[in-house]
Amino acid sequence: MKKIGAGIASMWYGIGNTGLPNPASAFVEVLDDGTVIVLTGCADIGQGSSTVLAQIAAEEIGVGIEDVKVIAADTAVTPEAGATSASRQTYISGNAVRMAAAEAKKIIVETAAEMLNVTPAEIECRDKMLQVVSTSDKSRFLVDCKDSCRTNSVSLADCLGKCRMQGKLTLGHGWFNPDTIALNPETGAGSPYGTYAYATHIAEVEVDTETGEVTVLNLIAAHDVGKAINPMNVEGQIEGGCATGLGYALSEEVLLQEGKVLNPDLATYLIPTSLDIPRIYPIIVEEQDTTGPFGAKGVGEPALIPTAAAIANAVYNAVGVRITDLPITSEKVLASLKKTTKEE
Repeated sequence: MKKIGAGIASMWYGIGNTGLPNPASAFVEVLDDGTVIVLTGCADIGQGSSTVLAQIAAEEIGVGIEDVKVIAADTAVTPEAGATSASRQTYISGNAVRMAAAEAKKIIVETAAEMLNVTPAEIECRDKMLQVVSTSDKSRFLVDCKDSCRTNSVSLADCLGKCRMQGKLTLGHGWFNPDTIALNPETGAGSPYGTYAYATHIAEVEVDTETGEVTVLNLIAAHDVGKAINPMNVEGQIEGGCATGLGYALSEEVLLQEGKVLNPDLATYLIPTSLDIPRIYPIIVEEQDTTGPFGAKGVGEPALIPTAAAIANAVYNAVGVRITDLPITSEKVLASLKKTTKEE
């Protein structure tokens, strides 16, 4: 007999290292033609950090992402950015890149203000144009130019040309270290993280009571990511995390005998294939964090944490047996079912 069950699990996760120094730095330079170079030690290992950092720099300066080149994780030229771990790079390196971009933009804005005879606070850079805006109007409409001798905008290229004529280099450096308090070794008190990610997963499973086989039918994964800098990237992170959590829940197990690994290859250590992945419904919740770059936090590891617990709860909901030892193999489910039947 096959029975259907649903389970839910929630989690919170601290972004970055636990109460330890956790800095990252970056350099940003705006070149003569308006293109931007970002130097960062952040290693992109497939999570898309180089794309996200390019977007952050482009948004801060006011150019297109196609105008930004990211040079990442080259120890010969890039500054320190820490490890690509703890779901920290968007939050920490993202802040460093935004600060570096803001420093480079400040030089450009000050020069544009001189050229347009306004204050720097009245300048906004968008689409490679530096435009005069109203500081009193929150909607930030362009100011009408009533003085025929004065224009209300200047191109980024012309502004950069003026910077070079004045001997100014449009280069910025930024670094960011989350505001944390180390944990007290005796009491455990402290503030170990600058921000936290939150998530809830719901799993629907089918359990075969004759074989103990568990099949995950659907996964719903809702994640508070702060601001989704790149929504498609965030969805990919969530789906990848769910796939990893699925393997953790149902198949991945290191078998040891007297210190020797008995299943050292992928023929015997089973990870999910594309045919094993259920339908995944990623839900992005944007509750912007005041300390993150444009409100962003992290999503890497949080995406896998609730999955196994949700599946375990769904198995319990389906057949009434609680499996507390991962992975939830067919043998464990069948043994628990037989034990329950015998006790009854």
